[in-house]
Amino acid sequence: MKPGDEITVNAFGFDKKLKRSWKCLVTGIEGNALTLVGEFKEKVEHPELGTIEAGTMSTEYFWLDRWYNIFRLTSPTDQLKCWYCNITMPPEISDNSLDYIDLDIDIVIWPDGTHQVLDEAEFEENAGRFQYSDEILKSVRTAMDTILSDLRLGKPPFER
Repeated sequence: MKPGDEITVNAFGFDKKLKRSWKCLVTGIEGNALTLVGEFKEKVEHPELGTIEAGTMSTEYFWLDRWYNIFRLTSPTDQLKCWYCNITMPPEISDNSLDYIDLDIDIVIWPDGTHQVLDEAEFEENAGRFQYSDEILKSVRTAMDTILSDLRLGKPPFER
């Protein structure tokens, strides 16, 4: 995999069932960090984010050793809509795909820096249903703390 390659991103549930899949362009690889860019081809109505217009761009940041990924969503007119932070198990990559286990809890960060934790009930339900280990529960908490700390400090990719 190298910059300029098109890859498929696959988000799986903890039960290994495919939740969603989309195509992206690899725009950067630095150490264990990967940057991708994707485009929403159709309008999407999201319960928390509202309308995501067709043409919205998603700059996606993945790290092979982190329990989260971050999507920077910009409108078709290049205005920041939000950062959407998925709490996940570290991804695995192959020649033409990036796969990760989505742990359901997310953080949305609005352009003014305010944030909201999403899907806590779904996370708690699945933690019990799938008997998440103490390591998973600790990693989720650490990931959330790291994201919010990086936001407060204005670390990449949270520059405004």
